[in-house]
Amino acid sequence: MKKIKIKVNGKYTNIDKNQALSKLLKKLKIPIKKVAIELNQEIIDKKNISKIKIKKNDKIEIVHFIGGG
Repeated sequence: MKKIKIKVNGKYTNIDKNQALSKLLKKLKIPIKKVAIELNQEIIDKKNISKIKIKKNDKIEIVHFIGGG
């Protein structure tokens, strides 16, 4: 399978072409309920992560929510 280069939280990584965003999050062991996901500077609705295919040079930012006060 062909690999593409993307940027996740400021670091470049190579993934399989046409990979779903949900698959990437599983691979990175990201707890979906405790994060906000931004793809190319747009917040992603978590209901759509299995439909979103990651493309070459996409920039993904994953922000973890931390409780406290």
